[in-house]
Amino acid sequence: MTAVTASATATAAPGPSRHLAGTGALLRLALRRDRLMIPAWVLILGLSVAGTGSSIETLYAGAAERADLAGSMTANASMRAMYGPVFSDSVGGLVAWRMTGLGAVLAAVMSLLIVVRHTREEEETGRQELLSAAMVGRRAPLTAALLAALIANTGLAVLITGGLAGSGRPAAGSLALGLAVGGTGVLFAGLAAIAAQFTESARLAKGLTGAVLGLCFALRAAGDVATTDATSPLTWISPLGWAQNLRPYAGERWGTALLFLAGTALTVCAAYALTARRDLGMSFLPARPGRAHAPASLSGPFGLAWRLQRTTLLGWTLGFVCAGGIFGGIANGAADMVGGNRRTREIFERMGGQAGLTDAFLATMTGLLGMIAAIFATGAVLRLRGEETDDRAEPVLAAAVGRLRWACSHLAIAFLGPVVVLAFGGLALGVSYGVTAGGLGGRVAPVLGAALAQVPAVWTLAGLAVLLFGLLPKATTAVWALVGGCLAIGWIGPTLEFPQAVMDLSPFGHLPKLPGAEATATPFLWLTALAVLFVAAGLAGFRRRDLG
Repeated sequence: MTAVTASATATAAPGPSRHLAGTGALLRLALRRDRLMIPAWVLILGLSVAGTGSSIETLYAGAAERADLAGSMTANASMRAMYGPVFSDSVGGLVAWRMTGLGAVLAAVMSLLIVVRHTREEEETGRQELLSAAMVGRRAPLTAALLAALIANTGLAVLITGGLAGSGRPAAGSLALGLAVGGTGVLFAGLAAIAAQFTESARLAKGLTGAVLGLCFALRAAGDVATTDATSPLTWISPLGWAQNLRPYAGERWGTALLFLAGTALTVCAAYALTARRDLGMSFLPARPGRAHAPASLSGPFGLAWRLQRTTLLGWTLGFVCAGGIFGGIANGAADMVGGNRRTREIFERMGGQAGLTDAFLATMTGLLGMIAAIFATGAVLRLRGEETDDRAEPVLAAAVGRLRWACSHLAIAFLGPVVVLAFGGLALGVSYGVTAGGLGGRVAPVLGAALAQVPAVWTLAGLAVLLFGLLPKATTAVWALVGGCLAIGWIGPTLEFPQAVMDLSPFGHLPKLPGAEATATPFLWLTALAVLFVAAGLAGFRRRDLG
C-alpha cells in the first residue's frame, strides 16, 4: 500500500518535476555504490596525466631534444595513428601529445561503466522495478547515472588541471587538457545512456558503447595518418579528434570545446527521448527468440558457458588482432622515438629487457597485451559470480549438474580464452612487424612465443579471482583493484623507477622479457603452479559454502 501511494504521489506531482522525483536519493545511492570505483579511476588516471610532465621534463630536459622528438613523431605516420601529431615541443605540448588520446579513451571507459551500471544493469537485475514502485520519476534513474558520470569527469578534469598547473605548466593549457579528457568522458556518458536504451543487457550496452569508442579511435587514427596537423575530416568526425584539436599548450582552440557541449546535449536529449518511449526492462533492440529446440551443444554446462561467453571472446580476439597490427606497425619506429636519448632508452630496456631496442619495444607490447588479457580472464571468472547472484546458476545446479562441473565450464573459457586472444594478438603483432621490417622470416615465431609467454601470469590473476569467488564471494570485485594495480606497476613502474620489490608484486614482473632475453622454465612453472593452487582452493571453498 505504501509503494502504491508513493507511486501515485510521484505521478500526481505537478509539471516536469514528477519525472525527476527521487533523483537526489538515487544519485546518493549511486555515489555510495561507486565510492571505491570512481575515486580509484579519477586518482589513477588524473595523477598519471599530471605526473607525465615531470617524467618528460626529466627525459627530455633540453629544448633541442624535445624538438627532435616532436619532429620525428609527427613525421612518423604509425606514431601519429597511435598518439596523434605533436603540436608543440614544449613539455606541456609533449604531455598533451602523449596523454590526451589515452586519457580521453580511459575517461570514456569510466563513464560507460558508471552509466550502464546504474541504468541497464539495474533494470536487468530487477532492482529498478522495485525502486520505481516508490516515489521515483521515470527519468530519475537516468539523470542520477548521468550526474554520477558528470561528477566523476569533473573531478578528473579538476585533478588534471590542478596537477599540471601546480607543477609549473601554463594554466590555459592545463585547463584545455583537463577539458579535453573530462569532456570526452561526459560525451561518452551520453552515448552509453543511448546504448542502454537499445539493448536488453548491460553486457551488450557496454559492448555497443565500446564498439563506438573503437570506431572513434579508428577514425581519429585514419585522419591523423592522412594529415600531419589533425585537419582531416575523419579526425573531426571523432570526439577523440576534438580532444586533440583543443590544442593544449599549443594555442588553445577554445571553440572546439563547444563541440563537446553540443554533442553531450544532443546525446543526453536523445537518451531522455528514448527512455520515455519504452517500457521498463524493455529495449528497442529486443533479443531474438531462440530456436524451438535447443541444439545438442546446450545439453551440458560447457555448451551453455560457451554460448554465454563466445561473443565476448570473439570481440576480445578481434580487438587483440587490431592492437597487434597497430603495435607491430610502429615497432620499427621505436628507434625514431628514442633517438639518442639515453634515459628513454633505459626506460624501454627496463620495460622490455636488455636486448636490442626493437626487441625491447616488442617485449613491452607483448607484456601490455598480456596485462590486458588478464582483464578478459578476470571478467570470465567473475561471470560465475554474476550467474550466481542473478539466480541463473540455481536452476542449472538443480538438475544433474554438480557444482564443480558447472564452475569448470566457465573456467575453461577463462583459462583457455587468454591463450586464444594472446595467440591471435601475437600473430598479428609479428606479421605486422615483419611486413614493415621487410620480411616475415624469423620474426613471427619469436613474437608469437613472447605473447604466449604471458599466459602463466594471466592464469595467476585468474586463479586469484577463483580463490576470492570460492572463499570470499562478496569480495570478488576487489580482484579488479589487484588487476589494475598490476597494470599500473607494469606500465608506469619502469617510467617512475619503482623499487624492484614493488615490481615483483605483479606476476608479470617475474616473466622473462621476450623476445630477446634468455628464458628458463622456472618462472613459468612457478606461476602455473600458483594458479593451480589458487583454483583448487577456490573450488574447494565453493563446494562448501552456501550458494548466493
